[in-house]
Amino acid sequence: MHKLKPITPLGGDTPRVDTVGSITITEVVDQALASVAARNDQAGAVQKALADKIGLSLPEVGQSSQAAPYAALWMGPEQWMVMAPHDSHELLAAELKQIVADTASVSEQTDGWCRFDVQGAGLCDLFERLSNAPVRTMGSGTAIRTTAEHLGVFLWRLAEDHMAVLGPRSSAASLHHGLLAAAKSIA
Repeated sequence: MHKLKPITPLGGDTPRVDTVGSITITEVVDQALASVAARNDQAGAVQKALADKIGLSLPEVGQSSQAAPYAALWMGPEQWMVMAPHDSHELLAAELKQIVADTASVSEQTDGWCRFDVQGAGLCDLFERLSNAPVRTMGSGTAIRTTAEHLGVFLWRLAEDHMAVLGPRSSAASLHHGLLAAAKSIA
């Protein structure tokens, strides 16, 4: 029998945490992710179903929303990334598909993405070195699709000094390297 062992996007047994000066970069591995894309002319029905069943209001362009234990980011026209704790929602995509039925296409995304939370006083300085996103004007709850370290990523402003970065899992090491290099440049 196979003895499979889960690893983090960076290949470790446990999530990596790096502190450089006032910046802390944390590999986040405890979230299940699923994309929800409304089918033609069904966005209203998708929004109503999720609001009625789990209390989650889907966010508008460039925003995020939360209804514990769920969170959602706007990803594109009538498309959202929904997150929940992995331990209690390992089958998040299947759970959401039951709720939205034929009004949306739902796909599992948990192992397709990596997430790094970046916290600290120099947050804006760090992201100005990595991205052309208007980080200084991003308020809490803002989510934007941009590039960082030549990768397509989502920046999600969680607080004044806290940003989540979601990028392709296959490029986790490159993204992490870019975050560390930017942190060292401002330390």
